[in-house]
Amino acid sequence: MEICADELKNVLNTVVNKHKDLKSQGFTLESCRSMIALMDTDGSGRLNLQEFHHLWKKIKAWQKIFKHYDTDQSGTINSYEMRNAVNDAGFHLNSQLYDIITMRYADRHMNIDFDSFICCFIRLEGMFRAFNAFDKDGDGIIKLNVLEAVGRSICLPCAENLCHLYALPP
Repeated sequence: MEICADELKNVLNTVVNKHKDLKSQGFTLESCRSMIALMDTDGSGRLNLQEFHHLWKKIKAWQKIFKHYDTDQSGTINSYEMRNAVNDAGFHLNSQLYDIITMRYADRHMNIDFDSFICCFIRLEGMFRAFNAFDKDGDGIIKLNVLEAVGRSICLPCAENLCHLYALPP
């Protein structure tokens, strides 16, 4: 049994709607596609039970972080709390990237709701995976050709296929 993006959206929104302590506008189809792209290890475009379980564990861990920083129990966190939450999740960024995250995921009151928080973490996880795949010596510096960069930004597993298709070194 596998779950597609639309089914994932329905499952996540049903579960989140039961949590009155989490403010959410609902996960979008696009955010669920991003989750599948991140967790789909077999390239099926869907999540099997093991992949879904792995995603669910991540979401629950991130939910715990979110609730820890939602000190006023509003169901949202502010942009300052978001910086600490991102660090606690193991994503260490510079100030410019924190500002970009705030501009992208915060509302006009500079608050981030739960689904935006999860979408941000999915994006960060994907970017860190892509970066680490190219950082062979662990020095924090990578060199990409344009095709690799585009492939990695679209879908991590696809990049290696693109490189092989165009006879580029992965």
